[in-house]
Amino acid sequence: MEYLSILRKYWGYDDFRGIQLQVIESIGAGRDTLGLMPTGGGKSITFQVPALAMKGICIVFTPLISLMKDQVEALRRRGIKAAYINSSMQHEQVLTVLDNCIFEACKFLYISPERLSNELFLNKLSRMNVCFITVDEAHCICQWGYDFRPSYLDIANIRKFFPQCPVLALTATATPAVVDDIQQQLGFREKNVLRMSFARRNLAYIVQPADEMLGGIIRALQNIPGSCIVYTRSRRKSQELAAQLTESGFTATFYHAGLNVVQKNERQERWYRGEVRIMVATNAFGMGIDKPDVRLVLHADMPDSIEAYFQEAGRAGRDGKQSYAILLTDGKERQRASQRIAQQFPALDYVQGVYELLCCFLNIAIGDGLRVTREFNVEQFCRTYGYYPTMLAGALDLLDKAGYIEYCSEDDASSRLRIDVSRNELFRALFPAEERLILSVLRNYGGIFVDYVYIDESFLSSEAGLSVEDIYQVLLRLSQLRLVSFIPRKHIPLVTFRRRRVDREEVSLPPRIYGERRKRQEERVEAMLQYAAADDCCRSRMLLHYFGEEAEQDCGICDVCRRRQEQTPSVGAYDAMRRHILAQLQQGPLLAYELDLAGFRAEHLEAVIDRMRAEGEIASDGMLLRALPRP
Repeated sequence: MEYLSILRKYWGYDDFRGIQLQVIESIGAGRDTLGLMPTGGGKSITFQVPALAMKGICIVFTPLISLMKDQVEALRRRGIKAAYINSSMQHEQVLTVLDNCIFEACKFLYISPERLSNELFLNKLSRMNVCFITVDEAHCICQWGYDFRPSYLDIANIRKFFPQCPVLALTATATPAVVDDIQQQLGFREKNVLRMSFARRNLAYIVQPADEMLGGIIRALQNIPGSCIVYTRSRRKSQELAAQLTESGFTATFYHAGLNVVQKNERQERWYRGEVRIMVATNAFGMGIDKPDVRLVLHADMPDSIEAYFQEAGRAGRDGKQSYAILLTDGKERQRASQRIAQQFPALDYVQGVYELLCCFLNIAIGDGLRVTREFNVEQFCRTYGYYPTMLAGALDLLDKAGYIEYCSEDDASSRLRIDVSRNELFRALFPAEERLILSVLRNYGGIFVDYVYIDESFLSSEAGLSVEDIYQVLLRLSQLRLVSFIPRKHIPLVTFRRRRVDREEVSLPPRIYGERRKRQEERVEAMLQYAAADDCCRSRMLLHYFGEEAEQDCGICDVCRRRQEQTPSVGAYDAMRRHILAQLQQGPLLAYELDLAGFRAEHLEAVIDRMRAEGEIASDGMLLRALPRP
C-alpha cells in the first residue's frame, strides 16, 4: 500500500491509527472530507501522507504562525520540502516562496487565511498545481464556534481556481451545529464527516474544590508524579505561580505570549527534555505540543468553553498511560465569567472610542489607512488614554471581527541581519560551528552585504545544527565585534486597517458580530459552569455528549465515577451491612443516624438502605426506619 510505505519511510510508524487511513483514502479519492479527531489524534498525518502520494502542492491554512513554523520545520527535518508565508517576511522572500511553489519546488505551503486578501498572492496561487486544500482548526470558520476567525470565510472563494481539488477540513473541537456549518462554509460538494471517538479511556477528568488554589495545586502535584502543565488566564499569574511552585521545591517555569522567541524555545525545550517538571502557562502554550508523557494537566482558572477545556486537557496522556485533567474551583467561577463576558463585549460607544483613538495613535487620517499596517504598542496606548488592557482587547477583537482592522497580537517580527565586512574578513573571525551558520545564511539570503534581511532562526537552526539560542549568541558576538549588524526579533502586536478610516459614529457592530456572538459565548460559558458544578454524571460522558457523541458506559475513573464506586458496596459488604441493620431494626424502628455502623463504611449506608427498601425488607418514614415482616 503506497500510503503505508510513505508513513513508514518518512515517519517510521508501522501503521495508521484511529481514522487516519479513512481520512487519507477519502481525500485521495477526491472527496471533500471533514475529519473530527481529538487532540493528539494525529491530524497532520492525514494531509501530509496523501499529499506525498499525489502530484502537486498541498495548501495548508492554519491560524497560528508558531504552529506553521513548527510543522514546516518538522517536515524539513524529514527531508520533505515545505514552506510558509507570514506577515513578518519581506516582499522578496514572499515572492521567492510563491515562485518556488509555482515551479513545484515545495510540497506543502502553509499560510494563514488572512493571506487571501492579497491580490498578488491570489494571482500566484492561481498558477500553482494544487492537489488539495487543507483547513486546519476548521472550527474557526463557524460564526458561532468558540474561536471564529472572519478570514476563514474567504477560504471557500479559492475553490473557483481549483474546481476539481478536494478540501480536507480538520478539527478537534466541533459540536454538531459547527460540523454542519464547516461543510456549508467550505462549499462541500456532499456531506462527508469521518469521526474518531473523542473518548480518552486513560484520562481521568476531575473537578476539585480548592479554597486555597496554591495548596490545591501542590496536593495534586504531590499525588500525581510526572510531567505537568498548569494553565492560568494571565501572564502575571503564570509567572507568580511558577515562582511559588519553585519556592515549594518543584522545578517549574512559565510561558506566555509576551516572551520573546528565544525565551519561549528555551523554556519549552527544558520542559520537553524533562529538566523542568511543570510548565505554568496561558493558553498561548498548546498548539503543536506533542510531548507524549504529560501525566497531569491542571487548570488553575476555568476556561470559557468546553471546547477550550477539552483541547487543553487533552494534552495529557498522549502515550496512552493513565493521566489526569484536574480543574480546580473556588466557587467564584460564575462571577469571574460574568466579568470576562463584559470585557469581551464592551458597549458600542466604548468600541467607537477605541477605534477613534487607535486611528489617532497610529496617525491614520479620516479617509486614509486602507491596507496600512502599523506596530501597536499596547502598553503605551493604555497609559496615554487610560484604558485597561483586558477590555481594550475585547474592543479590538470586535473591530477585527467587524472588518475594520486586523489585529495580530501574537506575531513575532523576524530578526534582521546585515554583514558589515567583507566575506574574507568575516570568516577569519569565525569558529567552526559559526562557519556552518554563516554559510547557511549566505546560501539562503541574498543582498545581505548591502542591506538588512529578515532571517528565520528556526530554519537556520536545522540547516546549521545549532540551537536557536546558540544562533542568537553567535550573532550577538559578531555584532559586538562590529562584523555584522544584528537586530533580534521582537514581539509586538500589529494592526492592519482593512478599510479606510471612518468617523467614530459610522463604526457599527452587526448583530452577528456582537449580539449573537455574545449570546453564544454566554451559552458556552454556562455549559462550562454546569460541567464544573455537576456531581451526578460521569464527566467523560458529559464531555462526549457536548460534542454529539454518546458514551456506551461511564468512564469509571473521573471523580464522579470514583465517588460512586466508593459509595457502592461490594456484594459481601452489602450483605454484611444488611444483616447488621436488620438485626438492629428487629428491636424496633430507628432513625438512620441512630444505627450503629461500627466496623462499616458510613458512605455505603445510603446505597444499602435504598436497596433494602427496593427489595421490601425495610420501610421508611422520613429518617425513621423499620423492618418489614418477611413474606
